[in-house]
Amino acid sequence: MKAGKSLIITESIRMDSSGLFLFFFLTIVLLIAAINDIRFRKIPNWLTYPTILIAVAYHTTAKGVDGFYFSVGGMSLGIAVLIVPCLAGGMGAGDTKLMGAVGGLLGPKGVVLAFLFSAILGGIYALLFLALTKSYKRILRLFPFELKGDYIASTYIERQTKLCYGGAIALGTFFSITWGLFI
Repeated sequence: MKAGKSLIITESIRMDSSGLFLFFFLTIVLLIAAINDIRFRKIPNWLTYPTILIAVAYHTTAKGVDGFYFSVGGMSLGIAVLIVPCLAGGMGAGDTKLMGAVGGLLGPKGVVLAFLFSAILGGIYALLFLALTKSYKRILRLFPFELKGDYIASTYIERQTKLCYGGAIALGTFFSITWGLFI
């Protein structure tokens, strides 16, 4: 690696013993989140909140006040990028908290890259899901009810077309880490 070349994730995950711990911890968290999201359509608080606390504690212990700001800044940015879709009903709060946990571990630059990869993969996933399940036909057929304010149809659509975005966050984060290591 050239001198002065900065990687997106060098601030949080270095390939030394502490960086490897962080990488394996993040891997376990993301796998549990993706599996829970697929099986139960929920990313549990018992996973996201402790992950955020561990991230902040780890970075604060390792780098002091700068580490605290690094972790809290990443967590805040991770939550901020998904809070609007969450409040609009496009995704669950667990997805938002998971991205916050990723941000707490990877920091602001790392979570931006993880979010971008997750958004790309999530968009591909959503298009494939709509095409393979033919959910788009159901959505188009019930769309006029939305315009009239018939929220019964809206609830039906939401139940039938729920996407599990935890997997996209997991894959997007892994792609961002890989991207950061080789760029």
